[in-house]
Amino acid sequence: MNKKYAQLLLFLATTLLFTACSVKEPIVIPKSSDIAELSKTANDNFIDQNRASKDFFQKYFIPWNSSKVSYPKIEAMWGHSYKYKKIYLENHQLATPEWFDKQIDNSNFDEYNTFVKKAITLKNTNVRVLPTNSVMFYDPTKPGEGFPFDYNQNSLIKLNTPIMVSHLSKDRAWAYIESSTVGGWIEIGSLAFVSDEFINEFKTSDYYVSVKEKFPIYDPIFREYVKVATIFPRKNNKFIIAKNDGNQNALISYIDLQEDEIEAMPLAFTTNNRIRLINQLLDEPYGWGGLLNNRDCSSFTQDFFAPFGKYLHRNSRAQISNGKFLDMSKLSIPEKKTFMKQYGVPFSTLVYLKGHIMLYVGIKDNEPLVVHNIWSVRLKDDSGRKYRHIIGKATLTTLEPGKGMKDFDEDNNILGRVTGIVVL
Repeated sequence: MNKKYAQLLLFLATTLLFTACSVKEPIVIPKSSDIAELSKTANDNFIDQNRASKDFFQKYFIPWNSSKVSYPKIEAMWGHSYKYKKIYLENHQLATPEWFDKQIDNSNFDEYNTFVKKAITLKNTNVRVLPTNSVMFYDPTKPGEGFPFDYNQNSLIKLNTPIMVSHLSKDRAWAYIESSTVGGWIEIGSLAFVSDEFINEFKTSDYYVSVKEKFPIYDPIFREYVKVATIFPRKNNKFIIAKNDGNQNALISYIDLQEDEIEAMPLAFTTNNRIRLINQLLDEPYGWGGLLNNRDCSSFTQDFFAPFGKYLHRNSRAQISNGKFLDMSKLSIPEKKTFMKQYGVPFSTLVYLKGHIMLYVGIKDNEPLVVHNIWSVRLKDDSGRKYRHIIGKATLTTLEPGKGMKDFDEDNNILGRVTGIVVL
């Protein structure tokens, strides 16, 4: 009797163990080493890189070839609409109408496009929705809100980025600017104004791009941690950055960079170079809008392709216009997987759903795999309580991250929400 009881306990324990494993383990466990094999399946000639690079630099220098900021004034003022939403500040207290009135008044949009000057960024620079470093959260007690989702963070632009200034805030601490990818407010100390002479010297037609993530540069003291996809003109084996002459005007400065930090642009779209760039970007912490000098989903895809000369827009919705969009919105999950296998081209296809974009890299164990910078997986327990499993970094996953986890919410399966792919 005791022996039978012990056998029964052993059977139950074994059953529970394997049931638990089947609940917790995903269907496929991607490994970073998969990148090397999958990269071999890409099409090395998916774009004409010389033509693409020419287009890239035409767009990059658009602010310096313009006469003013291009947005209609009403469009540039879109951030003022946050006044009519329930917004929490850094102390988790509600922003008052008076707080918003102060920011809106300081925005000084009566002076829009009256202080028109060409400029350049001196460091990696936050682009803010309103001219303040204060954060703007939706209800920070809710899953998927609060840090890092600061809705006052519009984007991040890198050092050496050409910009056009529309006007200054009333306190003259902020400039409303437009780059080739984004518009918004940057701190005045992050820029210097450029002359025609500076522009002519900066445009060397010999451009290099950083291929190493967050390495320091000095001029002669520390200047910045350089991100992948930062552009450096080269002259006489030196690399150009801008410096402030003390009166907010830009001077040409020359620095040395190491061979493993920089490559001539465009970088050849080869297996080794794809692996090299992906490995630089993997595991970087998630940064909404580039917060804390990190990346979100669309800046990840943007910065992966830039060294190869391929221009992508800044946000996920806009990036679907950078290639041929194939609609998958009416397909079931199994049909979407089949569609991906048939039409997806590894390392040159984006996978889109509302609010998120991913880089398709190929098939492993019959599952499509993607690399993306992702904040979390949505979960829901038996009582209906919703919560998040935080990933918070750039990583390699299936199109169903979290599948098989306890409390996986099938209604929020990422693949179920995918609406299409973009073949670049």
